[in-house]
Amino acid sequence: MTAQTSEMLATVLEAAGLHDMAKLARLDHYHDYLSDDAMCSLTLEADLRAARDAQGDPILKAMVEAIRQRHLNGDFDASQEESDAWAASPEGQAAFRSLIEKK
Repeated sequence: MTAQTSEMLATVLEAAGLHDMAKLARLDHYHDYLSDDAMCSLTLEADLRAARDAQGDPILKAMVEAIRQRHLNGDFDASQEESDAWAASPEGQAAFRSLIEKK
């Protein structure tokens, strides 16, 4: 199931014509807690920069840059509810345990 913030990002990406990135967003590829990519925020920034630079149309280039700026401002970060759900999940609990267990 796509996280709420992932769907919000996907909708914005689709509006800018970035359909492949929108598909990734719907798979939670760019999500703070649900992505398999530990550096997903940097990946999103790099993907947006590449998409912006590939645009020939100055209006589309500006649209993609505006999305990139929103990302840098935290507009697509996981919500508190998503954070709490991850923290309560088996994956979140395992992560917390790994931080406090003695090696």
